Amino acid sequence: MSAVPASVPSASPVPALVPAPRSWRPRPGVHVVDERAELHTDPALAGEARRLRRLLGAGGGLDLEPAGRISATIRLRTDEALGLEAFALDVRPDRIEVRAGGPAGASYAIEALRQLLPPDAYRRAVVAPPPWEVPCGTIEDEPVLAWRGVLLDVVRHFLPVREVLRFIDLMAMHRLNMLQLHLSDDQGWRLEIDGFPELTSVASWRRASQVGAGDDAPDDGRPHGGFYSRADVAEIVAYAAERHVTIVPEIDLPGHVQALVAARPDLGAGLDRAPGGGVVAPEVWTRWGISDHVLGLSDHVLETVGAILDDVLDQFPGPVLALGGDESPKVRWRRDPDVRRRLAELGLTRDADAQNWLLDRLAQRARARGRRVLLWDEVLEGAPVRDAVVASWRGAHGIGTGLARGYDVVAAPADEVYLDYRESDDPREPVPVGVVTDVDRVLAFDPRRGVTGDEPGRLLGAQAHVWTEHVDSPRALDYRVFPRLAAFAEVVWRGGPSDPADFRSRLATHERRLEACGVELRRADGPQPWQERPGVAGSPLERHELDAHLRRLVGLAPSLDRTPLRGGDTAPRRSRVVR
Repeated sequence: MSAVPASVPSASPVPALVPAPRSWRPRPGVHVVDERAELHTDPALAGEARRLRRLLGAGGGLDLEPAGRISATIRLRTDEALGLEAFALDVRPDRIEVRAGGPAGASYAIEALRQLLPPDAYRRAVVAPPPWEVPCGTIEDEPVLAWRGVLLDVVRHFLPVREVLRFIDLMAMHRLNMLQLHLSDDQGWRLEIDGFPELTSVASWRRASQVGAGDDAPDDGRPHGGFYSRADVAEIVAYAAERHVTIVPEIDLPGHVQALVAARPDLGAGLDRAPGGGVVAPEVWTRWGISDHVLGLSDHVLETVGAILDDVLDQFPGPVLALGGDESPKVRWRRDPDVRRRLAELGLTRDADAQNWLLDRLAQRARARGRRVLLWDEVLEGAPVRDAVVASWRGAHGIGTGLARGYDVVAAPADEVYLDYRESDDPREPVPVGVVTDVDRVLAFDPRRGVTGDEPGRLLGAQAHVWTEHVDSPRALDYRVFPRLAAFAEVVWRGGPSDPADFRSRLATHERRLEACGVELRRADGPQPWQERPGVAGSPLERHELDAHLRRLVGLAPSLDRTPLRGGDTAPRRSRVVR
């Protein structure tokens, strides 16, 4: 993490930038950007120069011809005295100069420069042509948190490649740098894997989808599916890398695997026996909530799943592989004689230790290839999984516990940064679930609350989540995510809460930028008529209900929603907090 403090005041009122810069020093005058603009760049920043040319060419029709350092009006250069993500943007009447510690810093400077231009400069064709006036002054900036992430669920409702790329563009616009793609769950499998064609022919689609929340919610009767080919993944990874976004693929296990078991029943546990022999494979799940299907624990399961994960790592070169480890009922383990025999051989009597044994074996395989695994904070309930990163979704408890036990931690609390949760008590909110999490609530999020810096583990950063059970289209995604993701980006860039009044003073201009990008955001006065979902049931919670639920999940209050670790063959009650 950077040592730059989050609370350094600006020298004067800043332009309407999001995130707000750490320092803004104005000077008199403006720089006029027009067809005479020329660009000089250090060779190390050639990729950023190409992207700047594309961006200003699309929105402004500018060519940005190359020029020498002295004559160029826009200059990109490296400064080894700066951190890799740090930059200084200096605007003078005769030139614009970017100094950056590395390509990422230069990219963030370009995003800051774009925000100094008219909002229509974000459009894909020229609407407000140059000349553009840019206020003179110097911005110096650097993020406080290294991990500034978003989880995007593409399982519950699939997003085509073009929409994933658009989401990456919007992340880059807000200087977010980690995209966790949730690629497998009970309701589908979204990745082509060599040697496992059944994962795309069987597991990638379901016959229908639940509409709304609750056990009595109807199905829509429409098949739903899709997957990313190897070429798709290569495009997504390369596109993200150009924008300094790292893709973290998530293959959720040992629970959330009903789609995988539907395609490969030999990997499941406790399946029903078929009358003629063999087992009955489940269908890819059409409901939301938590299925009780889990992986088995045999050597065959370990080797097969390991081979699948090897292929995932082949496709995604980033340093982190997410393996889930959350919400895994163990009912089928208890009724499977092969699982019980394996547990006896291992001397494991606690489900949490058995789950972590499986996760640690798979993590070792990833470590052998130079990768780390990211696990949900349920990992804290069992034996340690070596060198894992913990994503704490069940409130602040997992953050402190993970750090105290020596884990690196990403703060991702459901009660503060779940962007699929409802934004108000307005009855017009489409499919309202969870607690009210409005812009002000996101701005109040403090990833470092209670962290002293003396813990054995490190707080890497924070992550917002977009689960898509009730987000069934790109338009619905826009409504749920913006402008709250802009607020989250400000918090994680500065490393702590942001003043709502100051943020809202900049938000109107920023919303015009988002609209120029084609984003159908949620307005402050609530949903537009076409953004509503009348008649579709939600599952709203009050904040005290969610707090009590999370406390039960982490063992700070008597459990009402989970079976004991041992005994009984009763399925757990489905949680109202759906992941």
